[in-house]
Amino acid sequence: MQTMNILETKGLYHDFKGLKVLFDVNLEVRKGERHAVIGPNGAGKTTLFNVITGAYVPSKGKVLFRGEDVTGSSPEQMVRHGIGRSFQITSTFSKLTAFQNIRIGILSKRGVRFNMFQNVDKIEDITRETNELLRRINLYDVRDVPAGTLAYGQQRSLEISMALATDPDLVMLDEPSAGMSKEETHYAVELIRKITKGKTVVIIEHDMDVVFSLADRITVLHQGTILASGSPSEIRENQAVKDAYLGETEE
Repeated sequence: MQTMNILETKGLYHDFKGLKVLFDVNLEVRKGERHAVIGPNGAGKTTLFNVITGAYVPSKGKVLFRGEDVTGSSPEQMVRHGIGRSFQITSTFSKLTAFQNIRIGILSKRGVRFNMFQNVDKIEDITRETNELLRRINLYDVRDVPAGTLAYGQQRSLEISMALATDPDLVMLDEPSAGMSKEETHYAVELIRKITKGKTVVIIEHDMDVVFSLADRITVLHQGTILASGSPSEIRENQAVKDAYLGETEE
């Protein structure tokens, strides 16, 4: 039985003031898979993420999530649909603690609005769920530390977990290992593998070791269009991909 697609883009185009960035992008992501989107700098990867997650409205085409047309939905609406994302640049709330950052996502998932007259800490189940997630990502011991003072790798782990705190069906990770040391990258890969178990993940990543160790399928973007899509072994052996990307030396 064929696995259904949880995410599809159909004939997707996007441009910035006449500068065309995406051209007829038809992406298919199967439910439950880890799907990497790779390509040279300027290929349109982050623009594609921004269109899918509602930051940009496409010039043309559709975004389908679980078969529903969600094109043009706001980022907040996309979260309610079940799409969570992290960013290439760390985007935690730096002055809030690790605990408070994670709690924001959990409150959002439950539709609880923060009320300054309400002591949210007394909502025991929310506190318990927040602490459980902090333990899973090995940040419980620094739960009361402001996010902005955590080590870089810890900040990235926190941000990935914030994307998961809303309990999304689809997790979009933009360069999760960016700026990490080799040791931090190895930890990030294991963390992603552990905490996204059973979820669908789409990941943009320049580190090919990360891509080939995590991805079930890979889509290659080149000059704003899909050059190839397939299993890691198919992508490794694709001559057009080698010529356009994998044979290049990353700066």
